[in-house]
Amino acid sequence: MEALWTAAIAAMGGWHQGKLFIEHGLAVEHDALHVLVGMLFWLVLAVVLRRPLSNWRPLLGLALLALWNEAVDLWVELWPDPGMQLGEGAKDLALTLIVPALLTWLIRARPSLFVR
Repeated sequence: MEALWTAAIAAMGGWHQGKLFIEHGLAVEHDALHVLVGMLFWLVLAVVLRRPLSNWRPLLGLALLALWNEAVDLWVELWPDPGMQLGEGAKDLALTLIVPALLTWLIRARPSLFVR
């Protein structure tokens, strides 16, 4: 069991370092990266799950991934002010989910906007 825990911690650290590499390597602002990656993962999840973008499952999958990502950030990073760290995490969640959530709602509410 201890080996599994050690592997999980190593995986979370690797995930976090990979995110930092992408963020600095692409020279894209942190907030913009959340919006872009949120859209990309939402589209990929729709394809992988074989569900239309109007279905809630790709959005739910994205929410679970975003929550996991923020949990890793809370585990790996130690900020001097927990309130600032939690606020940053909430902002990251909102930025990741807002565009896919709005598009899911819009596709469901007004499908005529998305057809010829």
